[in-house]
Amino acid sequence: MQDHPVLSQVVFGYCPMIDIQRRVVATRLTVFPERPDAAADGAALLRAIETVWPPDDSPAAVSAPLRLAPRPLDPAAVAKCAAAALPPVVLNLAGEALLRAVMAAAPGPQVMIEVPAFMAGDPDHAAVLRKLHGEGTVLLLKGCPLAPLPADLLGLFSHSIIDVSEERRIATPLPPGVGQIATVQAGARTSTEIEAAFQRGAVTVMGWPLDDAAPPGSGRKSAPSEIGVVLELIEGVNREAPVPQLEAVLRRDPALAFRLLRYLNSPAFGLTAEITSFGHALAMLGYRPLKRWLALLLASSAKGTNAQPLLYAAVRRGLLLEALGREAGSDGDSQMQAETSGEMFICGIFSLLDHMLRQPFSELLPNMPVPERVQQALTGSGGPYQIYLDLVRAIEQESIFDVRECSERLLLGPAVVNRAVLKALHTARQLDI
Repeated sequence: MQDHPVLSQVVFGYCPMIDIQRRVVATRLTVFPERPDAAADGAALLRAIETVWPPDDSPAAVSAPLRLAPRPLDPAAVAKCAAAALPPVVLNLAGEALLRAVMAAAPGPQVMIEVPAFMAGDPDHAAVLRKLHGEGTVLLLKGCPLAPLPADLLGLFSHSIIDVSEERRIATPLPPGVGQIATVQAGARTSTEIEAAFQRGAVTVMGWPLDDAAPPGSGRKSAPSEIGVVLELIEGVNREAPVPQLEAVLRRDPALAFRLLRYLNSPAFGLTAEITSFGHALAMLGYRPLKRWLALLLASSAKGTNAQPLLYAAVRRGLLLEALGREAGSDGDSQMQAETSGEMFICGIFSLLDHMLRQPFSELLPNMPVPERVQQALTGSGGPYQIYLDLVRAIEQESIFDVRECSERLLLGPAVVNRAVLKALHTARQLDI
């Protein structure tokens, strides 16, 4: 990942934007200025963001139903809205100076911009908002304006972003005009609040509850068949079992084998030759690097309504922990660094496995051959990876104070952490997860 000087001037957080069918339709990147009084370089920030989301990644347009959907929506309208194409990234710029700088720098069509209601209602900003809309930038109205916006200005916004706390305070229906824009719910912290948001007519929600109470014991004696195959493969790779024996295990689930080869041949892996079989993968990579991809395969085996948001989070956790491990150990022994970053990847991937498989770690860990350092972090009992996992959670929660605290404890500067965030998001997009 290219080192952009602007990365030392900001702090990143991110979360998914999820529709009613639980599909991740975009990523929200929250950007805090590291120093609120410092001059903001909006153009440089956009160039850094383009390393993950280049301009040619944007859809041709946002469809009319998504822009004008009534509130509340009937189920057919919701499905139509959810299917509409959206640009891949929402920018939440936490600072008026930074937002002004980015709007002046002409963001590309792959970017959606959140505009606070107080700025949308300021006549001084009307001209630049009209210009951005005319150039194809999707604008999102964040919060409810104190006074109704003129119809022509309100028409510049495709969605209104309403926080759960704001939803409780304001009248129902929403103030004139705002209630006619497709609603995005922000601030939902539990599965119950997510479901209630969709019931009220939200077309998407910002973020996903990742720290709900751990699932109760299931009483299951063994894992489902697909998960059992992956666990058996991980155990076999750990003891470096012969290739024919491992291939025989994988042949029990052809769909699983196909998915593994798709991951291994993705641009994220960076191989110059196509992997054609599990044996070929072992010959090319060796046993140790293959563990991380089996961990990914295990996470992607999760089923259920909420599997996709959890997989989105788990993959990015793994990639971000891996990137942070590489950054922190860049001056150390390369073999030890590779082992540590690989374990950190598995730690991130497995950190949501209890929610994905709906089993507590007390039942899962005895069947999962993972290093002790990973087990310590997964159970919250400390170890060297715990603080890194805390940092990743702070980034997911878009909490600048917690990000700073964890970064300082790890002696990592903003540029190092932000570079790791962009690297993780870029690799995840290459994996198409």
